[in-house]
Amino acid sequence: MGLVGAGFIGPHHLDAVRRLGFVEVVAVADSTDAAARQKADSLGVPKSYGSYDALIADPDIHVVHNATPNFLHHPVNMAVIRAGKHIISDKPLAMTSAQARELLDAATAAGVVHAVTFNYRGNPLVQQARTMIAKGEIGPPRFVTGQYLQDWLLFDTDYSWRLEPDKGGESSAMGDIGSHWCDLAQHVTGLKITEVLADLTTVIPQRKRPVGGRQAFTAASADEVLESVDIAVEDLCSVLVRFEHGCKGTFTVGQICAGHKNDLVLEVCGGQASVRWHQERQNDLWIGHRDRGNVVLQKDPSLLDPDVQKYARLPGGHQEAWTDAFRNVLRDIYEHIAAGRPMRERPPAFASFEDGWRANAIIDAVLASHRSGSVWTKVATL
Repeated sequence: MGLVGAGFIGPHHLDAVRRLGFVEVVAVADSTDAAARQKADSLGVPKSYGSYDALIADPDIHVVHNATPNFLHHPVNMAVIRAGKHIISDKPLAMTSAQARELLDAATAAGVVHAVTFNYRGNPLVQQARTMIAKGEIGPPRFVTGQYLQDWLLFDTDYSWRLEPDKGGESSAMGDIGSHWCDLAQHVTGLKITEVLADLTTVIPQRKRPVGGRQAFTAASADEVLESVDIAVEDLCSVLVRFEHGCKGTFTVGQICAGHKNDLVLEVCGGQASVRWHQERQNDLWIGHRDRGNVVLQKDPSLLDPDVQKYARLPGGHQEAWTDAFRNVLRDIYEHIAAGRPMRERPPAFASFEDGWRANAIIDAVLASHRSGSVWTKVATL
């Protein structure tokens, strides 16, 4: 594999791939030869390239991981597809659903494997909840609720390229983390989101941007030179949703919520029981009942559904985490590539460009709903 972009998330791609044990890390690409060489040396990667085109052209590379900022997702992904190589892209798949559809169509026509790293799918208790619902153990889903809250943009001195529409997209909080919630909700329930009603807010309309830039998720330092900039994207978002088959839902996304570090919660209320998964307590799955006591199912392979056990790598009582879920997702993708199976036979934790396009379509519908005065807005279909 080759990696384009070795910033915040890129090294986690390398770590997860190396833990698979059967994939060779060949090269890293960055914006300049010098930057790429520095990243390659620090990560123990043999080759480096000062452009993504050069990396894609390397005949030793069969799969390219795209971990660049959002505005580069479409051009890099398209270049990989045109080269006939398999592509694993960070989310969002593209800046708009129209771009995402172009990528899906191109990848399908080229016959390459295409994946989006919605990594929360790889958690064993997420797969347990999905399997329970698919097997009818909680009854038909009736109501889906949850949140994705963070606090890394709490202060006006917090800043990132993700707040700049030309780099991060027209949506910030919804596009960045709301897309994860929507994918998780659809994946676990097996139901597509069909309509949304959204209210978006820019709680901090003006921020202090560091002159010279700063790594995302890094707090301001005392010696930085700052300049004031107006913010056009949301940092708080509340959405009502309608799913297929009459299921309803609601969720909130915010990055200005003190004390919430990576607080992703999904609850599905069915006709017989409810299930709730909380990312910050990801080794527990709450199962709610009316006619008997509620229970907390701990992550233990011996207690999980047989279809789910392979996602739990350690015995009960040994905690597994974000990086393990990421590894599980990449294991499913690379085993699929190695076996040469068609995309329609991919395993459940494997999100495709179709899933990436659907997330972009939901973001577009959320933005359209807000612009129209918070009205019900249909999500586009293929």
